[in-house]
Amino acid sequence: MRAMNRKRNLATAALVAPAAAWLAVFLVLPFIAMLVFAFGERAPEGGYQPAFTFAQFANLPTRATAFWNTLMLAPAGALLCLLVAYPTAYYLAVKANPRYRLILVSLVVVPFWTSLLVRTYAWMYILGSRGIPNLLSMIGIEDVRLLNTPGAVLLGIVYGYLPLMIMPIYVSLERLDRRLLEASADLGAKPVSTFFGVTLPLSLPGVMTGVALVTILLLGEYLIPQLLGGGKVFFIGNALVDLFLQSRNWPFGSAIAVTLVAVVVVVLMLAMRIAWKIAGTRQVDLV
Repeated sequence: MRAMNRKRNLATAALVAPAAAWLAVFLVLPFIAMLVFAFGERAPEGGYQPAFTFAQFANLPTRATAFWNTLMLAPAGALLCLLVAYPTAYYLAVKANPRYRLILVSLVVVPFWTSLLVRTYAWMYILGSRGIPNLLSMIGIEDVRLLNTPGAVLLGIVYGYLPLMIMPIYVSLERLDRRLLEASADLGAKPVSTFFGVTLPLSLPGVMTGVALVTILLLGEYLIPQLLGGGKVFFIGNALVDLFLQSRNWPFGSAIAVTLVAVVVVVLMLAMRIAWKIAGTRQVDLV
């Protein structure tokens, strides 16, 4: 018996070891280095100089605009993604013809087959002076600026991250027991009551997964605000690139990165807590 348990443990260790080593080398060790840098000082020629000081964290308010834009636009982008994704996922999972469902789901994933950079450049053309503003000027609507605005950044966020919101919600809705919907109708519930009493509560785990996934990724977003915001809509990711590559203030950049990681952990813990609470207290109201 002990020999069998030992073999199982060795097999489990062999399976887990590659992933554990990968995480240790490319996640844990870089984070430890970043944490050490955060308490250091900027060297005269740039980079890192060993020290132990909290001055970098005290300077965080100087990047308040980047934090504000990120903490406002990231949740707003996730909410807009949710508003677009839920009806789409609902149609795919509940209303679409099963014969064409796989094709429709594949169309949702197709944008990921091309680079986000290429797709964002396409939106730069569409929102730029030769795109929609040019068409509007032909009908007498002049001086319309769409590019380099928060609206352009939100549009790019919704377009880029929408599939990541649709898929978790679709999986939750696709697993929905149709007998509950039939029972709700048999008990006299209207479609709206069935949706809010049965469908929505049972799909909340997928909603929470999608919102958490999109929000966490948006907290570190760099490309979309850089291209569609034109430097006027500054995210934390843009601040990190500037500090590490331009001003070479590695300790201050590390302090911002550590703070960002702390924010991500808090968001993830809140999402998991809400999801567990929903799963533990979920009730289905059929009337």
